Amino acid sequence: YKRVVTPRRAGTAVLLCWLVSIIVGLTPMLGWNNLQRLRDNGSLITDDLLVTCQFETVISMDYMVYFNFFGWVLPPLLLMLAIYVEIFYMIHKQLNKKVTASHTDPSRYFGKELKLAKSLALVLFLFAVSWLPLHILNCITLFCPACDKPVFLMYIAIILTHGNSAVNPIVYAFRIKKFRTAFRKIWKLYVLCQDPVGRLPQRGSQRGQSHERRLRQNDDDDDDV
Repeated sequence: YKRVVTPRRAGTAVLLCWLVSIIVGLTPMLGWNNLQRLRDNGSLITDDLLVTCQFETVISMDYMVYFNFFGWVLPPLLLMLAIYVEIFYMIHKQLNKKVTASHTDPSRYFGKELKLAKSLALVLFLFAVSWLPLHILNCITLFCPACDKPVFLMYIAIILTHGNSAVNPIVYAFRIKKFRTAFRKIWKLYVLCQDPVGRLPQRGSQRGQSHERRLRQNDDDDDDV
């Protein structure tokens, strides 16, 4: 992992993700919208190009379904599913090797494997729950214009898509021990104005022992997924 995921490659991946997000998000502003259709059917309120500010009025459903959903949401979802299955298979294979080689209790390793599978399944499930409802409603709008869609369902679907980013840190905090410990330290240090590490003045070997103890504790805190 350390050989493949270098800081430079990780930074490049993050930069590409932001670049793709900006391009996809700004595409309607670059011309793929309903302005021309509104001009053709006379729906513009005035000559100043004022329209009713509603999502489905200004955003093209062709863009939302074909470009956004089929191009940038559904493929990553399926790709994530395939990657998680492969990760689960590889971990299962490696853990079996470890169990065979070390002759230790298999239940310990299979217990960690089960926790990992649950965490990965939870992340994937939340992604699907957060994004699929809105895109399903968009598909209904495009392919079945006469179908009635309750407005409150659209609002709930939009809230879910925005809430996905807020839910992920909470999931990590509950499922991964190091995240949970870091959040607690941040809360105590910056909100409660407490010192979670206990930075009291120390001398000589006591300071070295304390630092060593903290490092050892961090190393022992394996990701509890």
